[in-house]
Amino acid sequence: MHRVRVWRVGELLVGAAVLALGIGVGGGAAQAPITISVIDVAGDLSSVRDIIENYAKANPQKVKGVTYQRAPAPELPTKIKVQQDAGRVDINLILTGQDAGSVLVQNGQLVRLFPQYDRLLPREELTDAAKVLQDEGEGYLLPSVVSNGGPVFIYNPQKVKQPPRTAEEFRAWVKANPGKFMYARPANSGPGRSILAGLPYILGDRNPKDPVAGWDKTWAFLKEVGEFVEYYPTGTTVTLKEFAEGTRWIIAGIMEWDMKPRAEGTIPPDSKIFVLPNTSFVIDGHYWAIPKGISPAEQEVILDLMKFMRRPEQQVLTWKAFIGPSIKAATLDKAPPDIQKLVRDHWRPEYTDMEKKYKVVAQLPVKQLVAAMDRWDREVGAQRIKKF
Repeated sequence: MHRVRVWRVGELLVGAAVLALGIGVGGGAAQAPITISVIDVAGDLSSVRDIIENYAKANPQKVKGVTYQRAPAPELPTKIKVQQDAGRVDINLILTGQDAGSVLVQNGQLVRLFPQYDRLLPREELTDAAKVLQDEGEGYLLPSVVSNGGPVFIYNPQKVKQPPRTAEEFRAWVKANPGKFMYARPANSGPGRSILAGLPYILGDRNPKDPVAGWDKTWAFLKEVGEFVEYYPTGTTVTLKEFAEGTRWIIAGIMEWDMKPRAEGTIPPDSKIFVLPNTSFVIDGHYWAIPKGISPAEQEVILDLMKFMRRPEQQVLTWKAFIGPSIKAATLDKAPPDIQKLVRDHWRPEYTDMEKKYKVVAQLPVKQLVAAMDRWDREVGAQRIKKF
């Protein structure tokens, strides 16, 4: 409890500094334009880069430039901590998934957004899935895009004539075809994370929300199947590349990482998917967050950018990345015609009316997700994780 109080005091001090400077969000004294310094560890730029650029063009009095950098999700908390410990935080906008986001929240490295900015960023604007995603962020993470996620399994129909129909058939297939199934490290992969959080539902584990005491079947399954996985890459992109090359015949997927790679020509357009019985689709999405330690002037602009990002006419631009808007008013029919066509050309029937076909569930809470990813690293990935 003491640490929580310390963090809140820190946030109050930031708020006091903002008031002292007279620059409350949405008005007040003019400030020199800032550089928006973005770090993306989730691939969110494919969804929102145009929105950030649109904001910068529309607000030259607030933004003098935008810089971008990318990093693996597991490296982000340490990178931010080094800057915070040095008292010089150069990054003012974090684009993250549930992986690094959950660690940053647990570490107390982020500015709390809710309930302080409930009026600026109203919850009622969100889709149902985005509301779940925001709740998972415990007040520190703002959903930018969201979908029903996965797990789904992408397969090559030229190599896999009859895809597995049950979890047992899938286990048998992996054993009979060593090295032909692949997924990436869950701490840096949405599809990898969907397998990790989705298997307890498929296998009927005792408590799908408790990776420590409730996943006996899941951990046994992952370890057994893992004996026939050649290695685990540290990101999803490698699995797509090796699938396209024909080295892997089945890979883990989620909605985004099934449709977008086909649309971009990264994997063959005739790639298919199968969904195992008892699948509950685990909601997947990307977040925006503000690291503690940036100046009040920077924080004001980033909050204004967050509000801009949620405008329906901006959110519809995110459809091109196939993960989906977080704002319910940003329906596909309001997107530009070229984006509408792109999505419709690569949409699958399995993804229509999903709530009527499957259960859709929240990702693990912060502490449980961190525990699950850590345990996977120790007991499943171990020496088989391969960096590129």
